[in-house]
Amino acid sequence: MSAEATNPATPGPVTAGPAARWRARIDLRRLGRAALLGPAARDRLPDAIGHVAEAHRAHHPDADLEPLRRAYVLAESSHRGQMRKSGEPYITHPLAVTLILAELGAETTTLTASLLHDTVEDTEVTLDQVGGQFGAEVRYLVDGVTKLEKVDYGAAAEPETFRKMLVATGNDVRVMSIKLADRLHNMRTLGVMRPEKQARIAKVTRDVLIPLAERLGVQALKTELEDLVFAILHPEEYEHTRELIVDNASRADDPLAEVADEMRTVLKDSDIHAEVLIRPRHFVSVHRVARKRGRLRGADFGRLLVLVGEDADCYGVLGELHTCMTPVVSEFKDFIAVPKFNLYQSLHTAVAREDGQVVEVLIRTHQMHKVAEAGVIALGNPYAPSSDEPVDGERADPTRPGWLSRLLDWQEAAPDTDTFWSTLREDLAQDREITVFRPDGGTLGLPEGATCVDAAYAQYGEDAHACIGARVNGRLATLSTVLRDGDTVQLLMGQDPASEPSREWLEHAHTPAARIAIQRWLASHPSHEDEEDRADAGATAPRPTTEALSTDGSPTARPAANVVADQPGATVRLAGCCTPVPPDEITGFAVRGGAVTVHRVECAAVNRMKGTGRAEIGVRWGDTTEVRVTLVAESFVRPHLLADLTEAMAQEGAEIVSATVEPPTQQRVRHMYTVQLPDAAHLPALMRAMRNVAGVYDVSRTQTQLGVS
Repeated sequence: MSAEATNPATPGPVTAGPAARWRARIDLRRLGRAALLGPAARDRLPDAIGHVAEAHRAHHPDADLEPLRRAYVLAESSHRGQMRKSGEPYITHPLAVTLILAELGAETTTLTASLLHDTVEDTEVTLDQVGGQFGAEVRYLVDGVTKLEKVDYGAAAEPETFRKMLVATGNDVRVMSIKLADRLHNMRTLGVMRPEKQARIAKVTRDVLIPLAERLGVQALKTELEDLVFAILHPEEYEHTRELIVDNASRADDPLAEVADEMRTVLKDSDIHAEVLIRPRHFVSVHRVARKRGRLRGADFGRLLVLVGEDADCYGVLGELHTCMTPVVSEFKDFIAVPKFNLYQSLHTAVAREDGQVVEVLIRTHQMHKVAEAGVIALGNPYAPSSDEPVDGERADPTRPGWLSRLLDWQEAAPDTDTFWSTLREDLAQDREITVFRPDGGTLGLPEGATCVDAAYAQYGEDAHACIGARVNGRLATLSTVLRDGDTVQLLMGQDPASEPSREWLEHAHTPAARIAIQRWLASHPSHEDEEDRADAGATAPRPTTEALSTDGSPTARPAANVVADQPGATVRLAGCCTPVPPDEITGFAVRGGAVTVHRVECAAVNRMKGTGRAEIGVRWGDTTEVRVTLVAESFVRPHLLADLTEAMAQEGAEIVSATVEPPTQQRVRHMYTVQLPDAAHLPALMRAMRNVAGVYDVSRTQTQLGVS
């Protein structure tokens, strides 16, 4: 009996007529019988792994099969007598797992470790024996997979155990590749288990392993796992989707085939050598499209894949299709120039038929297609140094360009295991990524919904604590600004080595790097005053962008002689975070020592303190007209700018109490001035005079929201 026959819910291929060609799965019961026979001779490849060898040689024609032969001999003799719950000899499981990896193009070391992946856990074989016979690399992989087998992935899983599992994955992605293939085979044969256990395993596969497969770029494993989970957790919807696919396969007309023929003609006439294939959608994909579009039409059941030889040919195909057919411009995406975080590269476009059906088209090279299907598995041994790369003993993994490259950094930085666990789950839930551009032409890959806070920590790591603001597409933006795909982000960095992150940033951080870096800083400064007290003291944002500075460079709240509070005898101070002046609408809050701090009503600190239940104290402007205010001037760099600006301020009667000028960035410079004015009525004229200075393009009053929210 085949493996899939043991599970009635296992999705199988839907035959679409005599032209459709489907590769049957290997009969594991037959392999089991062959396995019991053992090797025919010491110098001959056992019949039981003939399929593995054939698939391996298809990707690696010159591969040495001797390690596979020896690994099979050890695995078969070790597992002899053990049976699976489905009735097959246990050796059929490592054989099936290894075949999955071989078909995806895994290199010999991975396949060797895959054959042995259960020996240390379930037999008398030791790690030292594995290392002695197959080398340190195979030993390392088998040890990593063995540790994963001990992980309880259920709801009560120990976060620390899961953390160690992911650390092992980060050190060698081949460990997780073997684990994913192992889970796929177990899911294929899950029908022999009780329904409640099927559901538990399926949920963990959905929540943890499928997102990991996505991040490793192994789409072939991810899509089949999705369908298997779909069949177990949503059997009615799965069956409905299956009926839709069967009904569509029985149709006489096939719009995808018609458009494919038209494309072949267009490309042949243009002398572009390309292969045009129909890629049926898998069950979950059809289900998602049905929920999105309602009634499905023939073109919704698949996409067209165009394979070419060179990168330049991809753009040649795109040009011909857009010239000779009707493109849907909004569907175009270039993942060749800007690859996705999981190595994926393709051009995406769509063309419209006369009947209104839209056909999605993927354009990629054969190598891109191999990586799109198998992800990191397709890249062979990621740790083997190239001929021109010296061996220094360090594991340098070129297959971790995005999420995986940051994994070790933020797991080490997490202040505690629970933080790591919760942050990881949030990260795995993010299945879409955007690309934003830096002014220097570099790019940052971020999850959809990321903010300038996330961009800061993605670019600067913990140095992002000194970030004081951002420009998005050339315009000033708060750090809470949500970024969109294609935005250009310039991060404005302060120069104070003692800079600290705002607790508010946690509300706007969506990436593990940002959240963990902020939480780590907060956890390491337990004696730091809580945020609302610092806001009351005028120090909500301890950087010159957001508040007035005293002559010694520290943020202060100053006594207010011109404000009257409804609390007799209380000392009244103007908050340094928003520096209110008449006729600003103001409110007050009691702070330590019986003082009252006065804020502008639109100050971010006001909403924060109201939210914590702090009672407001009535305040109003008195008769005194003298005011102090902090202004931010932004300008282009030019000679004598500072002298011209301070002269213009002096001519308006402003007394400069303190000033801070940041180092120039991108030929732009930012000035902060705290000034004393004889009357608040002078403020508009002063700001106009400052804006009229050549090179100054913006003057504004400081407030908490700028740069910190």
